[in-house]
Amino acid sequence: MDFELKKLGLNGLDEKRPLVIAGPCSAETEEQVMDTARQLAAKGVKIFRAGVWKPRTKPGGFEGHGEIALPWLQRVKQELGMLITTEVATPKHVEAALSAGVDLLWVGARTTANPFAMQELADSLKGVDVPVLVKNPVNPDIELWIGALQRIYGAGIKRLGAIHRGFSSVDQKLYRNVPLWHIPIELHRRYPNLPIICDPSHIGGRRDLIAPLCQQAMDMGFEGLIVESHCNPDCAWSDAKQQVTPDVLDFILDRLVIRDNIELTESLSSLRKQIDEMDDQLLDLLTKRMRVSREIAKYKKEHNMGVVQTQRYAEILDKRCAQGSLCGMNPDFVRRIYEFIHEESVRQQMEIINK
Repeated sequence: MDFELKKLGLNGLDEKRPLVIAGPCSAETEEQVMDTARQLAAKGVKIFRAGVWKPRTKPGGFEGHGEIALPWLQRVKQELGMLITTEVATPKHVEAALSAGVDLLWVGARTTANPFAMQELADSLKGVDVPVLVKNPVNPDIELWIGALQRIYGAGIKRLGAIHRGFSSVDQKLYRNVPLWHIPIELHRRYPNLPIICDPSHIGGRRDLIAPLCQQAMDMGFEGLIVESHCNPDCAWSDAKQQVTPDVLDFILDRLVIRDNIELTESLSSLRKQIDEMDDQLLDLLTKRMRVSREIAKYKKEHNMGVVQTQRYAEILDKRCAQGSLCGMNPDFVRRIYEFIHEESVRQQMEIINK
């Protein structure tokens, strides 16, 4: 199913790229909300975000004030003319947010991962005309993400978008949630009319990573950014390390380079033709390699040998990763390529041996 989408259609916005949504992780106090909103409005931000309901990993943390905080967002809208948005996770959240005049809803990563919760949200949105953004699920499952989007779309929501906020990983080195850019790129390939917004705050988890992540998102053609911004980040009640002041956010946005999608020049077309020719050669070489693998399988079968030779596989990985590094390639990239090649080689050898 393709999405026959309208633009997000937010009143008062021309939706030039990038669309910017900013505000604190949590609506902590009315004073904090208004102070942050005033500073952001002065910097030209048109859409104010704040978490009213905050799902926390463990009990005991600040989980938001709930409906008590909605009048604070209403005040932002009334006094500053900003559009307001918050996260919803249940039908009750949807009802309360819409009753308060919230202009844009987003669905969090934990909710996206639960098809039952997504269907309940979709049912509560039937007959409503409001823009909805759906974050990727916590785990790197594009089908789960698409399924969540389809449920909302099936409820009649045509102003629909996706938020890329990165994916959980046990191997946390640099990012709080690894970006895995190929997943939103694949989402865009399948649904080119679907706006994708980047959430650098949750991907990076650190203030110093927000600027480069924003630029990466723009380089990849994302429609906009949703950034956590707080009047006093160090004192934030939640996710303090990943929030920036409105001044810092303005500095980041002012230095973004927005690259246009222009028609192909003759030089670029020529270079792409070379890539296509080399891809043909790569596939031809892989075909020949698999042919040799099948011959090896016949030999193994005749001599009652096991399919996987662990020592040989380790030698290939070590040698090719080192070789790739000398050629200026990331060893992890080379390793992943050969892991996939080995997986397909084993599959084809198993077919031969089990005949």
